[in-house]
Amino acid sequence: MAAAAPRFTGETLKFLRALKRNNRREWFNAHRDDYDSHIRAPMTAVVEQLAADFRSFAPEIVASPKLSIYRIYRDTRFSENKAPYKTHAAAVFPTRGFAKHEGAGLYFHVSHEDVWIGGGMYAPQPPQLYAVREHIAANVNQLRAIVESPAFRRRVTLGGEKLTRVPRGFPKDHAAAEYLKYRYFIAGAEFPPEFAASPKFYATVLAVFRAVLPLSRFLNRPLDTH
Repeated sequence: MAAAAPRFTGETLKFLRALKRNNRREWFNAHRDDYDSHIRAPMTAVVEQLAADFRSFAPEIVASPKLSIYRIYRDTRFSENKAPYKTHAAAVFPTRGFAKHEGAGLYFHVSHEDVWIGGGMYAPQPPQLYAVREHIAANVNQLRAIVESPAFRRRVTLGGEKLTRVPRGFPKDHAAAEYLKYRYFIAGAEFPPEFAASPKFYATVLAVFRAVLPLSRFLNRPLDTH
């Protein structure tokens, strides 16, 4: 009998809601076992299963608990919000050859407010963003074929921060004008928090990642140096 697909539980959401109300070190330390059981363990199971499944359709994507799972601890050094813990569980899956937060990749998070699954390119540095825009300008039909395909539209929506005007260096009436305005390229789907505990959760993660992958590959092409 096949093993059940990994997913979170109602206890995961219960813990995250409680953490939202009790975002203090004393409370977290007293409930560390709950964190390990209801957040860390299911997240590790999901990431490990993704590592196995990526081999068949996305061998360039890196998935490992050590690299992919974000720490629960917030960096409060430069923030007015001094709450020490994040109130969501998240994992990132970069493309092999890129640093963890460089290039385009895949991502999901689970919180007491929502589940978000998707990927793309977040906050690229100016040289990388320019290279991607040049690539879009020269290959707009390829990009359009990806983001206007039924497989893409059925699963995700393209979004991300945009300029109000076409960036400098490109004609205002360029065929790719609307795509050139993007500063971030994010494609994903949002679900209610309870979806994290659904039997359909893992299959949906895979389906969304499959839909986003062609966009991720397209965005990485001008940056691929290996």
